[in-house]
Order: sequence, then C-alpha cells, then structure tokens
Amino acid sequence: MSVENQRLRRAKRSRSKMAELNVTRLTVFRSNSNIYAQIIDGSDNKIIATASTLEVEVKKKLKSRSNVDAAVEIGKRIAEKAVKAGVKTVAFDRSGYKYHGRIKALADAARENGLTF
Repeated sequence: MSVENQRLRRAKRSRSKMAELNVTRLTVFRSNSNIYAQIIDGSDNKIIATASTLEVEVKKKLKSRSNVDAAVEIGKRIAEKAVKAGVKTVAFDRSGYKYHGRIKALADAARENGLTF
C-alpha cells in the first residue's frame, strides 16, 4: 500500500467521525510547494473560509511557501477569516498527516488567533 493510500485511509477514518458528530472542521492539505486550509460547515459541507500560500498577499510576505513560517501565516489567516464569518469552534481535520511540523504550526497559529479545537 502506498504512502498516499495510507494517508487517505487515516483521513477517511477521522472524517467519518467528524461527519457523524456533524461538526464544522478545519481541513488542511499540504503539498511539496504550498499549504492550504479550509473551514467546512459540518451540516451541509459548504466552504466557509479558505486560506492558502497561493494568495497574492501571502506570496509577497513569504520567502518560501512550503515551510513552517508559511504554515503559521496560513493558520493566522484562516483563524481571522473564520472568526469574521462567525465560527469559533472547529474540529481539526489534519487529512491523515502526522501532527508535526507544518501541520502542528498551522494548528497552533489558528488556536492563538481565536479558533478553538
């Protein structure tokens, strides 16, 4: 079984539990060159807020879009956008990635800027 299939299997397990609980979730995806975050409503799976290193303001601010500093910036931006949209509590959907490095940095930055999970 490939590494990607293992990650998706882990992601499916956690997402099924979040769907069962019907909670709003903060979903993270990371590639080798960028990091993306979305706030997704639990009841009707609508995207409430998004942030990524592809945004023009973020690109100007960062040297590299694929390191821990970029993840911290995206965590701050997604938390600010979520609070502005009226979302304070979310479940953290790490998409099967280990809670380490960029994923941990994004989560910590989101917590520091107003999200609870």
